[in-house]
Parts: sequence; C-alpha cells; structure tokens
Amino acid sequence: MMDLFNEPRQITVSDTYNVDADVVLFDGDCSALLKNIPSNSVDMIITSPPYNIGKKYEKKTTLQSYLKSQEPVIREVYRVLAAAGSLCWQVGNYVQKGEVFPLDIYFYEIFKSFGLKLRNRIIWRFNHGLHCTKRFSGRYEVILWFTKSDEYIFNLDPVRIPAKYPGKRHFKGPKKGQLSGNPLGKNPSDIWDVVKQDWEDEVWDIPNVKANHPEKTEHPCQFPVELVQRCVLALTQPEGTVLDPYGGVGSTIIGALQHNRKAIAAEQDPKYISVARGRIQKFAEGTLSLRPLGKPIHKPTGKERTAQIPLEWK
Repeated sequence: MMDLFNEPRQITVSDTYNVDADVVLFDGDCSALLKNIPSNSVDMIITSPPYNIGKKYEKKTTLQSYLKSQEPVIREVYRVLAAAGSLCWQVGNYVQKGEVFPLDIYFYEIFKSFGLKLRNRIIWRFNHGLHCTKRFSGRYEVILWFTKSDEYIFNLDPVRIPAKYPGKRHFKGPKKGQLSGNPLGKNPSDIWDVVKQDWEDEVWDIPNVKANHPEKTEHPCQFPVELVQRCVLALTQPEGTVLDPYGGVGSTIIGALQHNRKAIAAEQDPKYISVARGRIQKFAEGTLSLRPLGKPIHKPTGKERTAQIPLEWK
C-alpha cells in the first residue's frame, strides 16, 4: 500500500461548499455547512462528535439534552449521505459523578430512528490515557458503522489479512489439490487488530494522539489519522467524498487526501481551523509528520522502568 503523504501535491482548499475542491474547510457550525451540501452526495461520514464536556463553544447540559441537540445534525448527515454510503460515528463514554454512560448505546436509537442500519460496532483500543482512582481506567472507544441501505460500498481486498496457512489445499473431494482459501488473504472479522495489519483479533489497536505521537497538536481529543484511513479504504472508492461535521484539527481531511478522496469538514474553533490549514499545507508539501499505517506500537521491555528504580528499592 502506497503512503501518498510523502508525495507533494496540488490541493485546492475552499472555505465554502465547492464540489470541485479537494478540501472544503468550513469555519463555523456544521449546521450552516450541511444545509449547502446536496442530498445523497457524500460517500462516507466519519466523525467524533463533542462529548458534552463543556468546551468553550458548547454548554455542558444533561445527557438527554445533549443527545437531543445532536439529532438535527444526524438528520442532516443522513440527508447528505449517498444511498451506498457509510456513517462512522466514534464515541466514548459520558461520565457524571463517577457514573459511566456509554454514548454508543444512546446514539444507536437515534440512528435507528432515521432508518440507518448497523453493520459493525468496532472497538478502538489504546493503551494510554487518564488513570482512574474509583473505577478501572478507560482504554477503548467505539465506532458505530451504519449504512443507509443494504447496497453499500465495502472493499474487502484492500483490508484482507494474511491467511494463517496461505498454502493450505483441499485434501479430498472435487477440489482436492486446490487452494482452500482466497490467494489474496482471508476476510477479516468485525474487530481489527490494526497494529499487526491483521484485522483479526477484533480490536483496532491504534495509539491515541498523546505527547509523543508524531501527529500531536494542541487539540485535547485528537483523532488519529490511522483510524480514518481504515474506514476510507474499506468504505469508499477513489475520488469519493468524505465528510466530518466536527473536523477538529483536520485528521479526517488528511486521511481522505492520503488515499485520493475529497474531504469536507466543519470546525467552529478558529484555533483548530488554523491548525488544520497548516496540516493541509504541510501535507501538500509532503512534510506532514504522520504515523505510518500499520506501524507496530512500541512495547516497553521492562528494562526502562528498572533503570529508574533506586537501588534500595530493587
């Protein structure tokens, strides 16, 4: 698989909806952008919506009020989604006074009310995050993959995994001597261990964007580009259009551009808009730092910790 981000490119960027632009980066609320996008025109929607945690442009409210406020956006993304398109909604947990409310469970009913069909509930696992003191530390989030219809884009070959026994053949019957599996690899299960480029263990093990991550910006909840790439490859065709209504610092845009898709995103924080523009520019120049697709996650050997322990503790 070729990593396109190393190759300088000409990229056209528009701040308003423009069907001919490579990137539409809208500075403002996504509702204003969505109303200008034609119905059934977007091939994939992937986003991580606000979690109702009280960012400066959102007012923290009750869980039910928060979910209610999301319904108009979901109605619009449903409208603009193509008949063969997919929606990937990535969420974590809403926590109030130590009680956990899994947002994917609450969002599921909203999506079903619009007639969307759940194809997979994908687990994204990461090994670093805040440590809890009164419950186990959270180390995963969920991607709900919905389609608008039963006829949807799903590209299996780009995401096939190596067969465990690639040369295995039928040992009896009419197919005796023939390969028993697909020579391109096998169909992955519905949860993927990306770190092995294996997709088999049913967990997307992708590091979240923390201090030492090459993609780290000032955004506190940054979306890893690697997560976007998997969805782009499997659920869209080249030249397709990918939409992120909560664009942040542009990770969805970069993931789409890497694989020759157009991108549309909205973000209402001017600071993040500026960061996103800078990342797009660096991508166009071939200088953007990104974590390579499928790169193994660093696993400490244990020696690092031992070296820091005082002798009297050993």
